[in-house]
Amino acid sequence: MPKLEREAGKLKGELISIANSSDPYPTIEAETGLTRRCLEILVRHDCKIQIITKSNIVIRDVDVLKKKLSMIALTITTEDEETAKILEPNAPPPNERLKTAARLLEEGIPVTVRIDPIIPYVNENPEALIKTIAEIGVRHVTASTYKVKADNWQRLSLAIPKTAARLKPLYFKNGEKIGRYVYLPKNLRLKFMTNVAELAKKYGLKFATCREGFTSLNMVTCDGSWLIKNNALKMANVKSASEHN
Repeated sequence: MPKLEREAGKLKGELISIANSSDPYPTIEAETGLTRRCLEILVRHDCKIQIITKSNIVIRDVDVLKKKLSMIALTITTEDEETAKILEPNAPPPNERLKTAARLLEEGIPVTVRIDPIIPYVNENPEALIKTIAEIGVRHVTASTYKVKADNWQRLSLAIPKTAARLKPLYFKNGEKIGRYVYLPKNLRLKFMTNVAELAKKYGLKFATCREGFTSLNMVTCDGSWLIKNNALKMANVKSASEHN
């Protein structure tokens, strides 16, 4: 990967987010190790790492991630195993992702959980999930609502046709067109995001939402990158205390 090696050398320790458009740990990564090789290069050039994934394969790379400041944004759409099978048939089940979060935290790698997307009639009240992630030590939850595009609407309609029929007027009659997406009506989005914010507060978590337009609800940066800065301060304090001893 000579091109990445060259470009990484120009980054000067910046925060690199992997990946906002596609999961860096598809099933084939367990065999190819391409993401791991990229991480090794970035870490060698002193970059801070933020990974966004649904996969438990990330556990394999703990040894690399521990070498530099890093964090994982782990998407867990629902704690319900049957619903997850329908919505995300190729992703690890929720219980495996929760185990992954717990393991990462044990290794000292900060984790934020992304409840994304929140879909009316499916996972609109994630209290059980938020309670569980708080109990294992997660400190930040991010949430966003389902946003319709032609391709994802087709997949959703095939996966949950009865629910899609109920959703159709919310989006195509009363929804809000923003960019290339159709959003839920603003009042409904605010209701869902306010609920998650209140649940986060109830269980002692920080909350933020991205791409919804409700920045007043945000307690911290929506991507969870504050956890890296917080971890850096913690490590600096530990180092200072050990030097004084």
